[in-house]
Amino acid sequence: MAGYVPHTDEEIDAMLAFVGVASLDELYGAVPGALRLAGGLDLAPGLSEPDVLAAVSGLAGRNRAAELVCFAGAGAYDHEIPAATRALAGRSEFVTAYTPYQPEVSQGVLQALFEYQTLLCRLSGMEISNASLYDGANACVEAANLAVAATGRQQLWVSQGLHPHWRQTLATFAAGTGHEMVEAPLADGTTRWPADGEPAAVIVQSPNFLGCLEDLHGARHAADAAGALMVVARDPVASGLLRTPGELGADVVVGEGQPFGIPLSYGGPYLGLFTTRQSLVRRLPGRLVGETVDTEGRRAYVTTLRAREQDIRREKASSNVCTNQTLMAVAAAIQLSWLGTAGLRELAVRCARGTRYCREALLAIDGVEPAAPAPVLREFAVRTPVPPTALVERLADEGFLAGVAVDEGFEGTDYQGSLLVAVTERRTRAEIDAFAAAFEKAVR
Repeated sequence: MAGYVPHTDEEIDAMLAFVGVASLDELYGAVPGALRLAGGLDLAPGLSEPDVLAAVSGLAGRNRAAELVCFAGAGAYDHEIPAATRALAGRSEFVTAYTPYQPEVSQGVLQALFEYQTLLCRLSGMEISNASLYDGANACVEAANLAVAATGRQQLWVSQGLHPHWRQTLATFAAGTGHEMVEAPLADGTTRWPADGEPAAVIVQSPNFLGCLEDLHGARHAADAAGALMVVARDPVASGLLRTPGELGADVVVGEGQPFGIPLSYGGPYLGLFTTRQSLVRRLPGRLVGETVDTEGRRAYVTTLRAREQDIRREKASSNVCTNQTLMAVAAAIQLSWLGTAGLRELAVRCARGTRYCREALLAIDGVEPAAPAPVLREFAVRTPVPPTALVERLADEGFLAGVAVDEGFEGTDYQGSLLVAVTERRTRAEIDAFAAAFEKAVR
């Protein structure tokens, strides 16, 4: 197979000079040495493409993760994707669809996105949904931007229970926009809101990162007392069992749509969910698909209210998002349509029952304790006698991806050093029993 050199030496030198480093080794200096490939792949020169693919596939087959039973979550979950969802979402009409600037030739994908918006409004209890964002963290940032634009305030009250990566993303954007983030701490696994301040938004995740169900009535009270908007980050699967955030007073509901028809895929592409109230529709970020009629009175679909976007309003816009995740949104709509109301409830119930069974099995092990006493739905954190990173390594040798270590974003708290475990509908009783047995062995 001939060599492929995408850049000349002169181009590489120009790039290095522009970013201010002397060499490629310095450019990649942040990558630990143990993760770098020293000396290139051990492949004979001139191999054919099939031979190279066979050799690389053999290397990939040595990865333990390919065979591990997954009990990890923390925002990305090992859910079942039915063959119907894979087949329909993979149709060329959706995979190759581009931005529907010309609605007269884009009715199919526009209708699919309109249905997606309708389904999301039912899930969240809100009135308006956009046609998706990049991921949950991006949706949370856009909710903060909307609240700041709507209230004219710069402060944000952010629950420590919000996913730490989402908090980091908020902080990154806040460094440029000037938003002030005030972190509300957790006590017994749920949020304790400040007593004073003038926030634009109260941002809470329920179930939160530790899996605990938050008191959304309390968050609504805190928002009302401060004159702020209430932003709820919601695991969409939870809507199969719990009252919608809209029913509990949310002004904006965001979330990560990966559980619906989207594989884990090493972290993406995923799907940002965003819904809000009708009164805030003019500040809705990204794309919005509306229903109308054509000149002959037939039902038709169009993108609408684009004048609020940055490509039209420039610096006066409340968002710079002009695109979306069409294919991921279509996959989610297909999955939700396949499940239906009863199917979504069954999915949530199976997750909740499996989580309860697994949690009780782990807490029966000597030395394993709950990290928080608050009720959980399908994810929970436990403290163990063994550091979580070591526990994850030991259980990987037993064939399990044990969970996610709670560390970053929880420094100095009672929750740091615990292990976050998730159970989806894919986990059988036999798998949970085997996991608990291996867990007990690993903590001895």
